Amino acid sequence: MGRPALIWAALVAFLLDQGSKYAVVHGMELARRHWIEVFPPLLTFRYGENRGINFGLLDGNSEIARWVLIVFSLLVVVAVGWWVVRNQRGVWMQVSAGLLIGGALGNVADRLLYGYVLDFLNMSCCGINNPFVFNVADVFIFAGAAGLILFDNRDKPGASPRRKPAKKGS
Repeated sequence: MGRPALIWAALVAFLLDQGSKYAVVHGMELARRHWIEVFPPLLTFRYGENRGINFGLLDGNSEIARWVLIVFSLLVVVAVGWWVVRNQRGVWMQVSAGLLIGGALGNVADRLLYGYVLDFLNMSCCGINNPFVFNVADVFIFAGAAGLILFDNRDKPGASPRRKPAKKGS
């Protein structure tokens, strides 16, 4: 690809996601224990198997849905990578794309290994009980997508912020 920031960000995101899932779900035996209070109620590890997309949407619990989501995720990975490299985006766009790509590949790896995405993070606060669980890959996907929006047209090599030209004399 010729874009080291993209590749390194993707690799780090993927490894942190898979490492955290292995440590918490397998090492701490979350699958057997079902929940571990870390900093209650702010952070709890709660075991979840997501067969759909975010918040369990499209949870068809079928092999067809599993493979459709794998193919869709891989298409997104290719499209984002191609777009960032082809348009010669700057380092922050590369990092953002890498985070999104690494997170997406982390969830693809789960679907290939387990048939579903392992989720374990649950955060609640201030009297609000959040019923949803997510994982480190989801954090990277969100951060990467936000970065792609935030840094678009801001860090192209040689680009400057868009400004209206000043009006000349009256």
